[in-house]
Amino acid sequence: MTKTVHMLKLSVGTDDVAGLAAWQGSARAQTSDGLPRHITRMWPKRGDDILNGGSIYWVIKGVILCRQPILRLDEYIAGDDIRRCAIVCQPGLIRVAATPKRPFQGWRYLDPADAPDDLPKGRQEEDPLPPELSKALAAIGVR
Repeated sequence: MTKTVHMLKLSVGTDDVAGLAAWQGSARAQTSDGLPRHITRMWPKRGDDILNGGSIYWVIKGVILCRQPILRLDEYIAGDDIRRCAIVCQPGLIRVAATPKRPFQGWRYLDPADAPDDLPKGRQEEDPLPPELSKALAAIGVR
């Protein structure tokens, strides 16, 4: 039986949600059909669960700040002939309630029950707080 599972991934080198959006707008971060992708070495063993409504939740500077629904998993082979997984996402970032997350390597599965809630529609367009402030507020229970 297939259930839904999400992925959790650090956005290394990104200072804020706008920086992640800018990176995803670059040709290097897109598939040939113009969709944002993230290339990873490991192929998810739970690919069917991820493709059953899963999202990738982005951790920026120690805080989960946004997510993107995952559309498909593409095989990607670069010049080194190593098979990799391209996690292809829906364009646009959906902001979520700021949730602190300790550093980790690679990506992790995230159970839907543990995923932060999306910000209400009226708050999606607000200027986001700096990640450090979001992290401090989340640590004391303010979202």
